[in-house]
Amino acid sequence: MLRISQAYVDAIVAHARRDFPDEACGVIAGPEGSDETARLIPMTNADRSPTFFRFDPAEQLALYREMDDQDEEIVVVYHSHTSTEAYPSRTDISYAAEPQAHYLLVSVAETGAADGPAEVRSYRILDGVVTEEEIEITGGDPTASE
Repeated sequence: MLRISQAYVDAIVAHARRDFPDEACGVIAGPEGSDETARLIPMTNADRSPTFFRFDPAEQLALYREMDDQDEEIVVVYHSHTSTEAYPSRTDISYAAEPQAHYLLVSVAETGAADGPAEVRSYRILDGVVTEEEIEITGGDPTASE
């Protein structure tokens, strides 16, 4: 199960709307081995595509160095779908390289950049196998231990 603050969910949905019609992407880092969502890091979709995302390589390298220095790891990899449901595509599955991570997908297919409902779902992807998981949305300060 993914435990995530409402503030992080709201920020991720807002990121998806800002980057529409392209896919938005980013991560949430946390202390190594903890599964705690401690720091939201929106990333740049280097492909600027409505159907694919790829982290900007320079941003990704800087992020990994920073996380290494702070004893953090990626807890959540998120991205948006702009015209399909919040379910991993074959490409998403083939590029899922963080076995410990939750893969959070946000679909803004119904509303695009406008306010309105967004579909938010979370998955574990391991060796090409996709397993949907429950999301527990918490209140309070997202930087506090949840």
